[in-house]
Amino acid sequence: MSEVAVAVRSRAPMRGRLGSEAPSVAVRPDARRALQLGLAAVWLLDGVLQYQPFMYTKAFGQMLAAGAAGNPAVIARPITWDATLVEHHLVLLNTIFATIQLLLGVGIAFRPTVRIALAASIAWSLGVWWFGEGLGGVLNGGADPVNGAPGAVILYALLAVLLWPADRPGKPAPFTAARAVGAQVARALWLVLWLSFGYFTLLPANRAPQAVSGMIASMNSGQPGWLAAILRGAASLVAGQGLAVSVVLAVAFVLIAVSVYLPPQAARTARAALVLAIVIAVVIWVAVQALGGILASGATDPNSAPLLVLLALAYWPARTLPTKPAAGPPASVVAEGMA
Repeated sequence: MSEVAVAVRSRAPMRGRLGSEAPSVAVRPDARRALQLGLAAVWLLDGVLQYQPFMYTKAFGQMLAAGAAGNPAVIARPITWDATLVEHHLVLLNTIFATIQLLLGVGIAFRPTVRIALAASIAWSLGVWWFGEGLGGVLNGGADPVNGAPGAVILYALLAVLLWPADRPGKPAPFTAARAVGAQVARALWLVLWLSFGYFTLLPANRAPQAVSGMIASMNSGQPGWLAAILRGAASLVAGQGLAVSVVLAVAFVLIAVSVYLPPQAARTARAALVLAIVIAVVIWVAVQALGGILASGATDPNSAPLLVLLALAYWPARTLPTKPAAGPPASVVAEGMA
């Protein structure tokens, strides 16, 4: 060994002590954890809304009972039974409902309990989808994506599945939603969801001339002045244009649905489709859903639009960082040392 090689070897420990080692590769922020926290925030908001004074009146039980209308008897009867039970034990049961939703939010936000809370949120969401939303109107012909169909709460369950804290072995996932369930399953779930939006928006009741404008007008009661003005303008803009609005939305929903199957080379186009999904969700949330009615009494959740934004972000194409070569002495030094 030459003196150069010995010098290189002897300086190696000093490099660690003096902090002169090569900088490590930057670690990407955990996008899945950020989305889990977003989901937790929505659950916490739901819990707070459930504690509203309105929810402690008979109107809450009547709202639950309305979910039975038009559904098959096997679906409607349990809804009616549940609504009656709530009316008879209103204070106790509504307090339990609100507390459960708060606990779900806290549990998802707290790392040690995230798995338990996500699993519990799936079960709770499915129950609320049936007993609280009447399956989102899917079976009674009243489902309308503009109004939150197939039910905002079912999106909580979908997000819990896609954001499950596990990673499949193999190559890196192309987007966050594929990390736990795999790319094929995640893409299929996205496709089914957005194609269903396209189908529901073309139902006869939803493409009627005054369907959209009438829905917007019905959200105006109790809203602050600035939001009421937006709603009035939106209702006026789409008055008599139910068919045109439905066709435009259906085309957009189909394009969004198939965008997750674009090849990696078309990542820019895929991102544009996701941006379109986010823009549509935000516009509908503000100009149609009136922020889910959370500024007026009676809202139990912020409706589907915020969840669709989280969902779109979960499908955002991942960027892989370039692999940095391991730090070491220059090749010329090593060669000289071995001479």
